[in-house]
Amino acid sequence: MHIPLLADLVVILTLSVAVIWIFDRIKFPAILGFLITGIICGPYLLSLVKNVHDVELLAEIGVILLLFTIGLEFSIKELLKIKRFVILGGLIQISLTIIIVYFISIYTGFSESESIFIGFLISLSSTAIVLKLLQAGQEMDTPHGKVILAILIFQDIIVVPMMLIVPILSGDSTNLTGEISFLLLKGLVIIIAVYLVSHYIMPKLLYEITKTKNKELFLLSIIVVCFLIGWATSSIGLSLSLGAFLAGLIISESEYSHQAIGNIIPFKVIFESFFFVSIGMLLDINFVIQNFPVILLISCLVFILKFFTGWISAFVLKVASRTMVLTGLMLAQVGEFSFILSKIGLSENLISNETYQYFLSVTIITMAITPFVYKFGHKITHTVLKTSLNKKFESYITSKNFSDPSISGKKTYKNHIIVIGYGLNGRNVVKAANYALLPYVIIETNPEVVREELKNNRPIIFGDAYNEDVLISAGVKTGKIAVVAISDPLGTRRVVTNLRLLNENLFIIVRTKYVQEIETLRKLGADDVVSEEFETSIEIFAHVLNRYMIPINDIEQFINVIRSDGYEVLRGFSEYGGKLTLLESEFSNVEVTPLKIKPGNLLTDKSLAELDLRNNYSITLLAIKRKDKIINNPPSNTIIEEGDIVYIFGEKDKIIRFRQIIH
Repeated sequence: MHIPLLADLVVILTLSVAVIWIFDRIKFPAILGFLITGIICGPYLLSLVKNVHDVELLAEIGVILLLFTIGLEFSIKELLKIKRFVILGGLIQISLTIIIVYFISIYTGFSESESIFIGFLISLSSTAIVLKLLQAGQEMDTPHGKVILAILIFQDIIVVPMMLIVPILSGDSTNLTGEISFLLLKGLVIIIAVYLVSHYIMPKLLYEITKTKNKELFLLSIIVVCFLIGWATSSIGLSLSLGAFLAGLIISESEYSHQAIGNIIPFKVIFESFFFVSIGMLLDINFVIQNFPVILLISCLVFILKFFTGWISAFVLKVASRTMVLTGLMLAQVGEFSFILSKIGLSENLISNETYQYFLSVTIITMAITPFVYKFGHKITHTVLKTSLNKKFESYITSKNFSDPSISGKKTYKNHIIVIGYGLNGRNVVKAANYALLPYVIIETNPEVVREELKNNRPIIFGDAYNEDVLISAGVKTGKIAVVAISDPLGTRRVVTNLRLLNENLFIIVRTKYVQEIETLRKLGADDVVSEEFETSIEIFAHVLNRYMIPINDIEQFINVIRSDGYEVLRGFSEYGGKLTLLESEFSNVEVTPLKIKPGNLLTDKSLAELDLRNNYSITLLAIKRKDKIINNPPSNTIIEEGDIVYIFGEKDKIIRFRQIIH
């Protein structure tokens, strides 16, 4: 039996494997690989795929599953923890981009509706590419990583209302006010329905399904919920994608969301790949060649615009200058959700095919340069921060936000501790310094934390230790010890380099999360590097050794050897020459057992001297629990009373025989 679609699927998947393998070797995102696959096998190049319509149907499933997983991963509780970054930062970035693009588009001859829609398209960045790069570079917990994540979360959420607005922008309705009112009414009904289903129906339903312990039933139920709610929203005039997002949101409020994500991800990856391939098929290569100079110019303008709006959003959040620059750089591309919006706009005749081709070309170019922007981002940032203009800007911001003399650098410090980063580790160092009455100064980039600590009369400086002037203000040249406790690996390297350049005699202690940073930080000038990974391993291993009854002084000696050798033992570069005394095997036949003295017991009302347990029964009584009191090492004249619980130590067979005798 001949199935035309099967041949197309084989072509798409085989070519995707080859292209993505090549892209992985050159560190390009997989999304670009799928887009290139679509270009190669599409009608404008090799025309390898014949049933384009069928592939687009699979692509629609990919969009549904993509929105469904976004809903699953969306947590209202987690969102509230970073609500300021998400709402304020995201709203400013999206709004500012749309406004600027709107006026530029109006100036170049587009209608108002087209201009707003183009603003929608340009405002979104690539969550998939940016987060993958940050995760690979271990920068998710850095200040710029947190800001970028917050803005991307807002973008992923705002795309849903954007999809609802597109049909209104297309001008199909003659009663715009009525349409908007009806849309708001639908939104209110949806919010109420989502709340009721997610809190009262779905948890109970999923509980009954999980009770069966049937994985197939659980998977099918999740998929049914996704498509059922998608079909329901489509039936009332809303999009399938919105329904999929709501379905994910409903399940995300239950305790089964993580399992649902794990089950859906493989399907999402496959069908999502068809979506990006189908987008690539629509790109006209001849159009790109003929209009390449214009496309390149627009791509540059989009990059600059998005860098600016990202920078502004971070500026409003009052983060450090370095975070502002990195945030702008990493958000300076057009994202994958813009593809979804663009297809809706094209189907609604909101944009012409020519505009669509420009959009596809610019999006692919901005996506393609993102890995390179990330690779050289820190060097670009360092160059920007070195400029005199940026130094004047930082001085202005500092003086504008803080008037305390300790901030301006007028206060002098000497022979003190410089604590860089006022997170958990930094706070603990400060507590220890206060306890020991040691002088210190804190450098912190969070203005809210700085304001709060200034109220508590702590010596704290607002600024980024990446900046040499900030370090000088903190008295780095006269300091004794610097403790670097920030979460940014690359930022930590730069801080250590600056500290060593400014003071050769400064003792630098660095906390790092990652093992691979230890050697690099030492070479840059750190005197002591504390690895969270190794310290956790040491703590766990100490508990393991303790359970094997190894003497505590041997355990402490072993830990000291590990730390003094720079964790070389655990890293495999050195061998520990000492031998730990293993007592567990020697004591494998002994135990401590509690026995309760019941009425009529042979021990009742007798003293320990009279019982002489060690000589008569070869056991030792360690302690007695009498009501709420513990008697450790009871003296020989102690009388055993009814209701006591006695703790005896000895060999297992001796204890068993003793229990038989006294009972």
